[in-house]
Amino acid sequence: MPKAAPKSSNLSDDDIKALTWRTQDGGTEVVEAKAGKGSATLSMAYAGAVFADACLKGLNGVPDIVECSFVQSSITDLPFFASKARLGKNGVEEVFGLGPLADYEQHYNR
Repeated sequence: MPKAAPKSSNLSDDDIKALTWRTQDGGTEVVEAKAGKGSATLSMAYAGAVFADACLKGLNGVPDIVECSFVQSSITDLPFFASKARLGKNGVEEVFGLGPLADYEQHYNR
């Protein structure tokens, strides 16, 4: 479940639902736009490169490197969850909470 906006935003529940669906189904949208002749591989490669760069910076002691990562945590009832995490010399050094959630978003985190 992507976190679409801060709870204090002016987005309606319908807007948040539409953004959530579009984010979750974005890869399919790209394949359909390319008429089945490709996928969003460059987007995935870029995301991987950005994350690898962040990991290397953290391991080299650059302070305050924060990236979203699928990590073991106690934020939800799930043993692993994608959250913002601070990276450092020891790998993941802190996992941040989700912050305030809209009612629609809370439904997915039970």
